[in-house]
Amino acid sequence: MRIWLLAIFVIIQLWSQPLDAQDLAVAAAANVRFALEDIEKAFEAKTKLKVEINYSSSGKLSTQITQGAPFDVFVSADEEYPQGLQKAGMTANAPKVYAQGTLVLWSTQPGLILKPDGKILLDARVKKIAVANARTAPYGRAAVEWLKKKGLYTKVENRLVYGESIAQTTQYILAGACEVGLTAKSMVMAEEMRGKGKWVDIDPKHHEPIRQAAVITSYGQKQHPEASRKFFDFLFSAEAKKIWKKYGYY
Repeated sequence: MRIWLLAIFVIIQLWSQPLDAQDLAVAAAANVRFALEDIEKAFEAKTKLKVEINYSSSGKLSTQITQGAPFDVFVSADEEYPQGLQKAGMTANAPKVYAQGTLVLWSTQPGLILKPDGKILLDARVKKIAVANARTAPYGRAAVEWLKKKGLYTKVENRLVYGESIAQTTQYILAGACEVGLTAKSMVMAEEMRGKGKWVDIDPKHHEPIRQAAVITSYGQKQHPEASRKFFDFLFSAEAKKIWKKYGYY
């Protein structure tokens, strides 16, 4: 009897313990980094699960997942990449929009007056303009679309400098390598960026909405179903929504 009781006790203890080391791996778009770091802390404190997040452009991460990268959850900067994975049979659920992003015009250079019309980009003092790569970064697509709708693209095309992700684009602007740039509002709202330069919101009417979606991958469903579902659901919790809003998402 004692042996059976001991066995039952051991099983209960194992079930009550979190998974070892890294409980799940998350692939996330670079624009959500600061917000997701806060969400990650809140999630780990609540669940005692360990999360490892890999940040890059949504396009690159989507390609990696297609090639078999062991990511449990994909937090994209748009709906298209998760939808593409779903069509390829590589997701466990339908993509769900967790937030909508905002594009901003930002500069750390003194003397430049930024306005939503973007005419500052035609100023002779602006030699380089940072934007994310439209082929892999949804914010880059939105930036190019805005430039075209405002009639600015052909006038500034030769001065555009493309970052591989919104994080690299932000670094170009922050370091002064580009006098002005188009980046995610979530980046300039981060504590590290506050008070650095000036920024203005870009009118979302001039580009497709940046609807950001997440999805559980087939790998996540197979390897870490419980942890993957918990993290996915937490992205849409009241606690997470407050964090998304804090970083300029809506």
